[in-house]
Amino acid sequence: MRDIHETLELWGAWAANEHSCLDFPHIGAGFKGLITSTSKSRVQCCDDDGIMIDGCVARLKKYKAEEYELIILHYVFRVSLRTIAKKRKCSDGTIRKEMQTALGFILGVLMVIKPS
Repeated sequence: MRDIHETLELWGAWAANEHSCLDFPHIGAGFKGLITSTSKSRVQCCDDDGIMIDGCVARLKKYKAEEYELIILHYVFRVSLRTIAKKRKCSDGTIRKEMQTALGFILGVLMVIKPS
């Protein structure tokens, strides 16, 4: 399996081009003005992989809403972790720990769905 960061980068490009079935708001709470329009020049994953990752991220939304928002902001809308930390008025370390939790959750769900 690929690196989880690379996988989510490809999924983020796929989801940004309105392939995702997730109903994420196009402007996150408090992030108006920070999110730029997405570019279609990003390398994307295939539809099968995108749908599979979408399912994992949907499970994340169900159990960990803050981490879900972090994944959407960072991988779909390409907002930096530092910018998210400033907007939330917390340290970069806090955001990185939340991201680590989210990535671990998604990777765990992927391993259950598609053991390799």
